[in-house]
Amino acid sequence: MEPTAEIRRLLDVMPASARMLTKIISKPQQAKVIDASFPFPWNQERPIYINFDLWFRLGKSQRDLLLLQTVSWLTGVKWFKPSIYQGVLVAGLLGGLVESTQSDVVGVAIAVGLSAIAGFRIWRTNQSPELELNADAAAIRIAGRRGYSEAEAAAHLLSAIEIVAQIEGRSGLSFNELIRCQNLRAIAGLSSVSLPKSYIQ
Repeated sequence: MEPTAEIRRLLDVMPASARMLTKIISKPQQAKVIDASFPFPWNQERPIYINFDLWFRLGKSQRDLLLLQTVSWLTGVKWFKPSIYQGVLVAGLLGGLVESTQSDVVGVAIAVGLSAIAGFRIWRTNQSPELELNADAAAIRIAGRRGYSEAEAAAHLLSAIEIVAQIEGRSGLSFNELIRCQNLRAIAGLSSVSLPKSYIQ
């Protein structure tokens, strides 16, 4: 199959809102099957890079779920969702501006320090395993609108994660992938052990 035809098909699989934000780009030189950079607030477009030589080693359903998960992860990163850390970040920046106009070096240092701490907490939240678990759940929901049952979608995503690790020549799954796989096994009905409800936001 030609990459151009597959990109058109994948765009149809995506939710309409994601088509406006993300862009699929062929990148045959990359070692990963599918890759996307962490989206910072100033990124207007969120590209998804696919090595189609490796991509076509996956089944169609596995490709669908892998793309939906990546899209859900990219669109799930929220830098400006109201929270205490966003409030502290904004307050710190405003305080820093006020203190700088008064030439208060100590005040500026404290304000910048508060902003840095809040920014780091926002970054950590957006890098957490919960975000990936939420992306898995969102991908399964979207797949439900594409004709997959919940158990089928979870099983396809589970097998995609495991096969991608083999294709990329990795010795095993990462910690986050192991957590995700256990959760997907439970959703697919392949395991009676599921993650605690409190762990999935």
